Formats: sequence, structure tokens, C-alpha cells
Amino acid sequence: MQPEARQSRIEEYLQKVEFASLDELSEHVDASQSTVRRDLTILETKGTVRRTHGGARIVTPRSDEFTFSARDTHQLAEKQAIGLACAELIKPNQTVIIDAGTTVYHVARHLESKTPQIVTNSLPIANRFINDERIELILTGGLLYPRYGVLLGPTAVQFIETVHAQTLFFSVAGIHDGMLYNQNLLLVHAEQRMMRQAQRRVLLCDSSKFDQQALARLCELKDVDTLVTDDKITKSQRAMVKRAGCEVLVAE
Repeated sequence: MQPEARQSRIEEYLQKVEFASLDELSEHVDASQSTVRRDLTILETKGTVRRTHGGARIVTPRSDEFTFSARDTHQLAEKQAIGLACAELIKPNQTVIIDAGTTVYHVARHLESKTPQIVTNSLPIANRFINDERIELILTGGLLYPRYGVLLGPTAVQFIETVHAQTLFFSVAGIHDGMLYNQNLLLVHAEQRMMRQAQRRVLLCDSSKFDQQALARLCELKDVDTLVTDDKITKSQRAMVKRAGCEVLVAE
């Protein structure tokens, strides 16, 4: 493969996944790591890619429609109802893990009175509680992924391995044929570890996410204990969730 074609393929891949390790990129373009490093140096000079420790991420404009603040306006009423319903599942002073999705952010908005211990890799959630003395806040650490305001990578995963929580709240990009999907491999790695560290796994998913797929497969629906969604869920979608043995809670 010619260098220009290989670099174009790297760019296209990073556009899809946002961040990738050097191993991942090397495998994707079928080239050595040293070759990929040279390609990344060229792409960084062009301003389309930024190299990071162990990999690279795409450079996106601040106005990108998929940034956290923009995505948080999508299905906003449904997300708010789901967040309120999920907060009711928490007892005072419990330890909870909250991932970095925009839907999950609306759970955090209703947790102040429960005075929980919150473990998160979400900067928007951390910023919400930064001056709240009622909340014990624990950040995972890791590589900052600016597009979503999330901390990811090996450091984040290694920290999550040390945590034990009563409940995990997480979200996905899509549910399709009994499988859960997310947009990024690093997001999936972090969420898979979170799932192993929590006694109860609560999935927050507005109805628009059903029958959708994304780049990376997270797990099977049967690995989730409770799914909280909005009242636009169809009878067939509800039946699919119940067949997987997952409790369904509909936020009115």
C-alpha cells in the first residue's frame, strides 16, 4: 500500500473510532508500528491527527455535532425522565459507578440527596460535583478523550479493576439483535471492566437506540440486570429485552 493511501486509511479509521492504539492502527493497515509512527507524524503535521502516548486521536473542531454538549440535547426529555427513574434505584450512601454517556449524566443530576460515593471517568459529571461536599467523588484517571469529556485507556481500566460498587449506570450507542454496541473500542474496554466490578448493571437507553449498531460490540443484553428506557419503546422491543432475562423499567 502506498503511503498516501495508508495515511488516508488511518485518518478514515480514526474518524470512526476517535482514538486508537498503535497496535490497533498497525493491524488495521497491515503495516509495522514504525511505519505507522511515520504516518502519524505526517498526519500530525497536517493537523488532522494528534499523537498520544501509545496511539493517536483524530483532531475535531469544537463545533462537532457529536461533542458532549451537542449530543446532550438529543432526546433530552427522554434522557431526563430516564435519569430521574434511575436515581430512584439508589439507596443513600451507596457506591456507584457512572460512565460517561450523556444519558447517564442525567442520573448524576438527581443523586445529591443520596450522598453516594461516585466513581466515574466522566469530566462533565466530575465538574458537576467538584464543589459538592455531600458527594465523595473518585475519578478513574486515564487518557483524556476531549470529544466526549471522558477518561479512557489502560490507566482508567487498571483503576476500575480496584473498585467494587453496588450499581453501575452505563449507556450504549445501540442495541441490535440482543447485542449492545458502542462507538469506540476504548469506551467498550472501560465499560466491560465496569460491568465486572458492579453487583448490579443498569443500562440507560432511550428508545432511539434500539435496532442500532455501532463500531464495537460491548456485550449481550443478557449480561445486563436492568434496562431503563422511555415510553416510546415498542412491544416487540420490550419482548426482546425480557427474553434476554433483563428487567425493563419504563420512565414515564
